Amino acid sequence: MPTPDRGMLDGMWNVEVVRGSAEDFHRRELPGQLQPTLWWFEVESFAIVLGSSQPIEHLDLGACARDGCAVVRRRSGGGAVLMRPQESHWVDVLLPRDDPRWTDDVSASAWWLGEAWSRALAGLGVSSTTVHHGPMVTTPWSSRLCFAGVGGGEVVAYDGSKLVGISQRRVRAGARFQCIVHRRWNPEANARLFSPPGPTPGDLARLAAEVTCSAADLRAALRAELA
Repeated sequence: MPTPDRGMLDGMWNVEVVRGSAEDFHRRELPGQLQPTLWWFEVESFAIVLGSSQPIEHLDLGACARDGCAVVRRRSGGGAVLMRPQESHWVDVLLPRDDPRWTDDVSASAWWLGEAWSRALAGLGVSSTTVHHGPMVTTPWSSRLCFAGVGGGEVVAYDGSKLVGISQRRVRAGARFQCIVHRRWNPEANARLFSPPGPTPGDLARLAAEVTCSAADLRAALRAELA
């Protein structure tokens, strides 16, 4: 089971650092009384996380088994995300429906979060970022891989590579925004897990921008912007 460090409060935000398997983390239920909360997740084993409605046929399950990569499904939409220990920063942002940042416009619902990420990254020296406020940008591989497309609120670097991926699950009580930032982007490890005809490492090479700061520094920067 995931191991949380509980009880830290930043302004109005409850903060937990959770360590464990991707499968256990993505099975977590939203609390009955939803409050503004950050679940910082540190994965302890190799996994690829599919979007809620993504066909499992997108993956080469034999290649996943050979690589020791667990196949996990999350409850938010979008394409697959590869998670390896120490290679990504993952945080779920829980927002209740009565929060002033809430909007019923799904296409605009993550803009505020993207702006907070952009400011946090700027404080860490990652400048010239753009928060996407338009319709979903699709590419030949965006149905398979999260970082191959760009959705509302996601943060993009000056060269068009994606810095912050955001997907969401909305329920009656509020929303669970699931965010990932790559400390290391590995096109080869991603490409070999997809069934043919799948992307090549060259297709994926420039999709993601890396953020190489420590998890503690990134947590502090985002928490400061949200608080």
